[in-house]
Amino acid sequence: METGEIARSSNTVHLLVKTTALILYPAFAMSQSILTQWGDPDLQGIWSNPYATPLERPMHYGEREFLNANEIAAAEQDLLRQSQQIGRDSREGRGTERDVARAYNDHWRGDPSLSRGIRTSMIVSPSNGQIPELTPEAQARVEAKNEYLRDLLQGTSGGRPGPISPKRFQPSPDYNLDRINRTDGPEDRSSMERCFGFNMPLLMQSGTYGGVARIIQSRDFVGIYYDVGQGQGFSRIIPISNTPHLPNHIRQRYGDARAHWEGEVLVVDIANFTNKTNFHGSRENLHLIERYQRLDSETLSYQVTVEDPTTFIEPFTIVQELTKNRDEENQVYEAGCHEGNYGMIGMLTNTRAAERAFAEGRGPDPATQDNATGGITSWPPAETTEAP
Repeated sequence: METGEIARSSNTVHLLVKTTALILYPAFAMSQSILTQWGDPDLQGIWSNPYATPLERPMHYGEREFLNANEIAAAEQDLLRQSQQIGRDSREGRGTERDVARAYNDHWRGDPSLSRGIRTSMIVSPSNGQIPELTPEAQARVEAKNEYLRDLLQGTSGGRPGPISPKRFQPSPDYNLDRINRTDGPEDRSSMERCFGFNMPLLMQSGTYGGVARIIQSRDFVGIYYDVGQGQGFSRIIPISNTPHLPNHIRQRYGDARAHWEGEVLVVDIANFTNKTNFHGSRENLHLIERYQRLDSETLSYQVTVEDPTTFIEPFTIVQELTKNRDEENQVYEAGCHEGNYGMIGMLTNTRAAERAFAEGRGPDPATQDNATGGITSWPPAETTEAP
């Protein structure tokens, strides 16, 4: 066994023993208490998730919450094989355009995790480890938006045949956060392109777009800064207070949070989201209850319960065990999203130029091009592309 494999195996066993002890003996966490100067449990540090664990549980595990050692070893071999596969973004040919393009993507994604977490899924409740079914109301919302997206692709290479849909001139049925086939303004582009930042709850995923959360705290506040993804990080300032939430008509991008201590656990209640939030279909009615608990000097338990009776038929709970990073300075930086600062101007300008060219008889109608799924419409037509 290689040194790296031994280290990964040791870390996995350590987490397995620790998690099992916490489940069987709640006092285990109490004995590991690390306190601030004023006596509260100390949650401070730079935290990340080094383990690959799916959000939802693969069906063949049923209601089983944990993997055994053999399953973890097999899963890590699969992760290793996957990391060695050459996919769409191959980097063959040193210095080629493909190599440079892939290098740009890899910079933001980071190295994929080769360590499998001990949990079969991050969702621990309901017992099947699945996101609950959508309510009929939510299903209708989702279908209306999907039909709108399909209609805007009609007549393009990425859509069904037919003329340009009149829906192209209609607003989205919801506050748009998707990449739709129209670029009349910033609101037609995705939340990622507009640098909105990731949604709450932010799950620290290892591998693709992984990142870190830096937590600092005082007697009355906890601050969390997320350095994650391609400029999609954000900050939260959470008051430790028994004051009520803001009035219902006052809404905030990441919700209105109030925290209190329940023994060793910091409980954060978050409400008053805006319609610019979208967590698996839940928007302004999203309600989160987060729980942070320091298990030992190197591990922070993060648990969040997701509630929205207008979207899900029941609440569900997600759990992650985060690992502490080094405390040296300059480990976390402000996220800068150049897509929103510069790329958006280019996308809008390019579309206006294409519209002018089409009006002058040059180039295709931009409405017939697929700018949502990655497809293209050839111009000139294929039969006239060869030189005479």
